[in-house]
Amino acid sequence: MTIDNAQPGSLVVLVTRKGSTTVVSVRGVVDLQTAPQLTESIDAVLAENVPTTLIVDLTDVSFLASVGMTVLIEVSRRVAGTAHFAVVADGPTTKRPMTLMGIDQMITVHTDLDAALAAVSSNGE
Repeated sequence: MTIDNAQPGSLVVLVTRKGSTTVVSVRGVVDLQTAPQLTESIDAVLAENVPTTLIVDLTDVSFLASVGMTVLIEVSRRVAGTAHFAVVADGPTTKRPMTLMGIDQMITVHTDLDAALAAVSSNGE
């Protein structure tokens, strides 16, 4: 499933499945205007079938506002007890604000998708 609005300041969401793991890859700006689109995309994934593991990959995010971090916290709470949840974030655009806000203490954060997928494999999921 791909949701693509190729306009400046827009958000592109690509959903891929790798076994029982669903990866939601996000590209662009996650701010007050685009956060609802991210929420809707994740809602669609969860409505279809709650995966064993849900990974949100922010590698290609150019701006992450606090509202985007709130979306991640809400998703983490929603899937708690039913799915393992992790975020891929690295660098000053995504990981730094999450660290400064203490979100990395609430949500598992990996520096790249391969590390996130390896963690899933090592947990036997």
